[in-house]
Amino acid sequence: MRLLVLGGTGFVGGATVTEAVRRGWSVTVFNRGLHGTVPPGVHRLRGDRGAPDGLAALAGGEWDLLVDIWDGAPRAAGDAARALVDAVGHYVYVSSGSVYADPAAAGLDEDSPVVDADPDSVDGDYPQLKSGAERAVREVFGQRALVARAGLILGPGEDIGRLPWWLRRVERGGDVLAPGPADLPVQYIDVRDLAGWMLDAGAERVGGTFNAIGRRAQTTMGELLGACVAVTGADARLCWTDPASILAAGVQPWSDLPIWLPVGHPYRGLLERDVTRVFAAGLTCRPVVETVEDTWRWLREVGTVPPRAGRPDRGSIGLAPAREAAVLSG
Repeated sequence: MRLLVLGGTGFVGGATVTEAVRRGWSVTVFNRGLHGTVPPGVHRLRGDRGAPDGLAALAGGEWDLLVDIWDGAPRAAGDAARALVDAVGHYVYVSSGSVYADPAAAGLDEDSPVVDADPDSVDGDYPQLKSGAERAVREVFGQRALVARAGLILGPGEDIGRLPWWLRRVERGGDVLAPGPADLPVQYIDVRDLAGWMLDAGAERVGGTFNAIGRRAQTTMGELLGACVAVTGADARLCWTDPASILAAGVQPWSDLPIWLPVGHPYRGLLERDVTRVFAAGLTCRPVVETVEDTWRWLREVGTVPPRAGRPDRGSIGLAPAREAAVLSG
């Protein structure tokens, strides 16, 4: 298989390239050449898809499959699709569950309403950018396009820092503010499972839209944090705390306490999506312990979470020690 990845050095793109190389595929990446590295044998083309004539380096190429992780202007996604429509057999666009319109109720499936977005737009918020780009790609490739609406993505290489924050926090030991309840389901996908499924489905010319994420009860907060304690070997005690107490203290789910979205949160439904279609299309997911173990191994190797490709300012992740202590003592 001849694979073209638009991007290819960030979290999802890097995992996709690594898996394709493992399979023995011929891999080309296209990006600005400003971030990250690629494995030996990968052909790197440079260009800025947001600039005039920025796709020139792709002229004359032919690929069986393209994977695009773009989260910028929908117009740029459409420009790339039009430029490559005769050069690429199948187009996989990595989208997000964020495209679903509010309210994010449990059980969202691929036919649930999405935010209104213009495929020719050059700006917008993240949901609008992803929704508009979905439309732009579909308008050009039709059923030759696979749209993978991912969600919470974890695993080695994570450049946001959610699971790495929990691992480092547990490593410090002591009393750890654990947001309850312990049996709260966490719906996520390991980046390697996402990459593998997209390559499998793309190679089989599967078209359409899929909630590309694990099952609703893929794991729980208790299993996830318990795995963090086990793999770090830290002297840490998980102090399970009622969500009401945490919220009353002004602690923000998802940002102050990564991964956690309590029942009743406006976006809770994004971690309770219907995945019937994607599992019927062959998605398989590894156990959470493997994801945590491999992320811990990688984090110790690299030392710190890398900057995000194209968005180096990822914002604040995790609760400061003083605020955590105040909640625990309250």
